Amino acid sequence: MKIILLSSISPETLAQLESSHDVVSAIGRAPEEIRELAADREVLVVRSGAQVDKELFEAAPDLKLVIRGGSGFDNIDIDAARLAGVRVTRIPGPSAHAVGELTFALMLGVARNVALADRGVRKGHWPKPDLGGNLLSGKTLGIVGAGNIGGRVGELGAGWDMHVIGCVAPSSPDPTERLAARRITAESFETVVAEADYVSIHTPLTDAPHPDATRGMFGADVLARMKPGAYLINTARGGIVDEEALYDALTREGGLRGAALDVHGREGEGIVPRLAELDNIVLTPHIGAMAFESQQQIGDRIQTFIDAYKRETLDTEASEREILV
Repeated sequence: MKIILLSSISPETLAQLESSHDVVSAIGRAPEEIRELAADREVLVVRSGAQVDKELFEAAPDLKLVIRGGSGFDNIDIDAARLAGVRVTRIPGPSAHAVGELTFALMLGVARNVALADRGVRKGHWPKPDLGGNLLSGKTLGIVGAGNIGGRVGELGAGWDMHVIGCVAPSSPDPTERLAARRITAESFETVVAEADYVSIHTPLTDAPHPDATRGMFGADVLARMKPGAYLINTARGGIVDEEALYDALTREGGLRGAALDVHGREGEGIVPRLAELDNIVLTPHIGAMAFESQQQIGDRIQTFIDAYKRETLDTEASEREILV
């Protein structure tokens, strides 16, 4: 198979693919270079960051399969893929555990001032009286988007003796029983925002006119309705949170006590968000799924999908030969 990589995969999986397939890497390349390299490719592998748009599908007439090593489709033009006759599949499972655990790490980090304390010690400062923080135990954890990843975060929260409430997209079926099985109480979005001490975001990024559009969901009005002294955690997608409004909420008296973001409106080397000026926020560079074990599991699934597609292609070719004969 002729494969193009737009994102990094585990070294073991890369070695396996290169041993039996024609693999080219377009990681970090400009869009026009990617289109040129994709011209004769049959399979495309992508994680987050790189865009798979209409122009890329038009430049790759032999492309038949796109594998998204993660849970979201926001960087893939699904309508263009459908028009081009390209199958798109994703691998959400392994990321759920990794993102769930990082979400908890971020909650603990911002609530207990871990990053701020670390920076102080590295400079020889020991301001213990100024580094008090909040417990998670006994607090209310609100999950916005209580699906695969959000449900896992809810389970972890319940294990820490938190009261967990959650909501799903308005168009989704009643989640009450499904969430109850994960020790999460189903509530409305308005209730989750207003009552949670920690609000954790786990929705996909969607634009209007999508009925469940989430871009800019956490703007100034929603942030103002959050509990005074609450914390906001986002490990979903950066565009869901208005970062200027978040900056104001974190610096306003009676606003949020802290926030932690693994995802950002603008991402990439050399980009420094304005939020980096603040001490009551923890920022990480979109590493939610970057647990070694999860990366290997994703790599194994990528290999499985490609092997299955190769077998399907060979079976089709054999059938066509039989018909011709």
